[in-house]
Amino acid sequence: MTAVVRPFPLPRVLAAAVALACSAGLAHAQQAVRIGLIADQSGVYSAITGKGSVVAAQMAIDELGGKVLGRKVELLTFDHQSKADSAAAKAREWYDSGVDAIQDVGGSAAALAVLNIAKEKGKVLVMSGPASNRITGDLCAPTVAHWAYNSYSLANTVGKAAAERVGKHWFFISADYSGGQDVVRATTAAIATVGGKVVGEAKHPLNASDFSSAVVQAQSSKAEVVGLANFGNDLVNSIKAAREFGIKPDSQQKLASLLMYINDVHSLGLKTAQGMLLSEAFYWDLNDETRAFAKRYFAKVNAMPNMSQMGAYSSVRHYLQAVAAAGTTEAKTVMAKMRELPVQDVFTKSGRLREDGMMVHDMYLFQVKSPAESKYPWDYYKLVGTVPADKAFVPLAESSCPLARK
Repeated sequence: MTAVVRPFPLPRVLAAAVALACSAGLAHAQQAVRIGLIADQSGVYSAITGKGSVVAAQMAIDELGGKVLGRKVELLTFDHQSKADSAAAKAREWYDSGVDAIQDVGGSAAALAVLNIAKEKGKVLVMSGPASNRITGDLCAPTVAHWAYNSYSLANTVGKAAAERVGKHWFFISADYSGGQDVVRATTAAIATVGGKVVGEAKHPLNASDFSSAVVQAQSSKAEVVGLANFGNDLVNSIKAAREFGIKPDSQQKLASLLMYINDVHSLGLKTAQGMLLSEAFYWDLNDETRAFAKRYFAKVNAMPNMSQMGAYSSVRHYLQAVAAAGTTEAKTVMAKMRELPVQDVFTKSGRLREDGMMVHDMYLFQVKSPAESKYPWDYYKLVGTVPADKAFVPLAESSCPLARK
């Protein structure tokens, strides 16, 4: 007679545990890949990040079919209102609830606060809105990346060019917080390489109401260049004040913005903004591909995209491509794949994510057109020059990031 081998029955507790584990595994496989986007949607930076960054990020998700690893991609959004503590609290809440990556985080104070949470949790954080060099400097982390620009790239594009073309003696009107001071330090170092020097500085708080005193100080300094190391509405209002007090496009004393977006030019109008030098990593009117993307974006936002908004698009797209290539959402594995894959999209064709977390790419030097030179809506920039990635960003050998020396 042939013996019948019967499966040994699992104890009930063990059987329940196995069933629970299988259920959990299936639930994880079906759970959405969640990306949290933190941006200023109602404060001083709302026009240069805000809704535009949200739309750009969603466009990247939609381009890739809305899914990765067979799982739906979900975009969560939060308005930090330029409050660092609010941004940090939301980041902690999201990471603790299983959000896979946080993106954008406009404003350096908020960005550095969220960076600390990402380092503590070992989670992915990719930022395209802030300027601070510390993100990929002394505060760098294995799962943190900086995408669109930083203070160093701005200083070595528009700062150095303005010192060479306009004047060697500079006075700064600067935002009195980490982003503004980072830009001042970087620009001071950059203009010194071509014989430039700083003769004075007037600092102001975030969302200042009056720039008259700062402008009068700048005029009294007799500096050839008034460098504007402030952003968003503060930048727009300081330019308006400078024009009202007599620093005109044809004046001997010139304005140079270290971080000016196409949205700022649109708000000011060409009559006020004309002639100013600025740097962006993206311009909607560069080529047929950028124009086609901008047309789709404009239909959703009623404005053309800037480099921070396009940085959000590019970083979300690259993150999802890395997740697909890595076969997982585990933070360190995905970040390693992000470094391995080249960044090639409508934002840049030359991008590479370095060991220090900086995504290096070409930067562009533009000059704002006069009203007579503009031929159609949003035709605002003249391309003056292209600064290649290895010149625009700090050399890896000079990085203060410990990861760069491993």
